[in-house]
Amino acid sequence: MHGGRMDIKIKIKEVLANLLKVKIEEFKDDTTLLNSIGVDSTEMVESVIALEKSFGVKLSPKEITKNSTISEIANIIQTKLVK
Repeated sequence: MHGGRMDIKIKIKEVLANLLKVKIEEFKDDTTLLNSIGVDSTEMVESVIALEKSFGVKLSPKEITKNSTISEIANIIQTKLVK
């Protein structure tokens, strides 16, 4: 692996930090969107859309939930990018 997943995690953190107006330092790999950041349902939808645009992949709200960690989101996006 050539560090691709790490780049994905960094980009996810950047996208979410910008969208949710949270400092990027608050995002750890095991940060969940709900417990750590406290996203509401509107922000959750906006987060999924922002990630789709950033990575050019289609994500379903069932795949990424408020309980997803940054690592889990990175894994989902990674598998879609490989296709």
